[in-house]
Amino acid sequence: MQYRKFRRMDRENSLLGMGVMRLPQDEEGRVDSEEGVRLIRYAIDKGINYIDTGFTYHGGRSERIIGEALKDGYRDKVILADKMPIWLVKSEEDVDRYFNKQLKRLDVDCIDMYLVHNIIPANWKKTKKYNVLPYLEKQKAEGRIGHIGFSFHGDLDLFKEVIDAYDWEFCQIQLNYLDKDEQATLEGLEYARSKGIDVIVMEPLKGGRITDKVPDSVQKIWDDAVAAGTVSGDRTPAEWAFRWVASQPGVSLILSGMNSTSQLDENIAIFSRDDLTEMSEEELAVIDRVAEEYNSKIKYQCTGCGYCMPCPKKLDIPGVIRYLNNWYAFDKNPSTRMEYDTWLGDGFHGSDCIQCGECEKKCPQSLPIPAIMREAAEEFGK
Repeated sequence: MQYRKFRRMDRENSLLGMGVMRLPQDEEGRVDSEEGVRLIRYAIDKGINYIDTGFTYHGGRSERIIGEALKDGYRDKVILADKMPIWLVKSEEDVDRYFNKQLKRLDVDCIDMYLVHNIIPANWKKTKKYNVLPYLEKQKAEGRIGHIGFSFHGDLDLFKEVIDAYDWEFCQIQLNYLDKDEQATLEGLEYARSKGIDVIVMEPLKGGRITDKVPDSVQKIWDDAVAAGTVSGDRTPAEWAFRWVASQPGVSLILSGMNSTSQLDENIAIFSRDDLTEMSEEELAVIDRVAEEYNSKIKYQCTGCGYCMPCPKKLDIPGVIRYLNNWYAFDKNPSTRMEYDTWLGDGFHGSDCIQCGECEKKCPQSLPIPAIMREAAEEFGK
């Protein structure tokens, strides 16, 4: 296992971290607590020492399962990360209530890495309105938080604004070879690095979408690269994706949501390779061809320019279109539906469009946006 060291933390972290948002489920679709505990301990025994969760994961059961898994001496072996569900906060009292509930669920006295969860414009406003950062500083001074950071799902301009607004110790961004120009982007990664802020990467496999049900045309590109000798031996789509992220300067840790021992074993083997962070120009060219092939499957050529905004219902129109495009490009992968449901929030889905047509008049691509919103509502059920 390869290890790194956060700039402001006197402790080594495994380059591969375990995200506990997708735990094993039983036949009825409920999270399997016993198997979850076993899996987390298995990961720790194999060298993973960074465990990441969130208040809403599995309805709070993720935190409780981690709390159970970290008993019997396991707590001292890990760096524990959790997040403030800022979108649920409606008062300063809520900030204190949610944080203390997390400590109780986890059954710990201190959370090593604490993040303001899912920074987007609305959540950034709430963070400031309800004095979240002064509260977290107080908890840090009292020894109940080790380090303060944030996770991010907005755009590059907001990312830079947030980075510059506070003396953050670390941040967490979504990044993979398909999202290098989305959300925080590669430019944002470099910006954070230039400010001395450690960057944790989530969704390196885009929620499993670039490893599950790989289209034949994409698999052919991978296979041709092996046949041409671009790489020696076989290489899975997961390894290609992890290598691309690991090779980016400024990445301190990569999270993966592993829900089986086979996934853990495969990923640990990848992250134990000495040449993990090395990618040749030929390998990068292969990655670019794969990205182009996926992009060719996109139904609606939205550039994300934002000219359609603001929406009178405050919908994130480019965001809805992006999820719909992902839905088609990745063969209706359930992870896309989950993210559409969760991250857009109640009242901001395709079904909430009032069909006023103002967005369509302003779209430089002449996209039929009201019709696309209806299509999203039909495909996702909301």
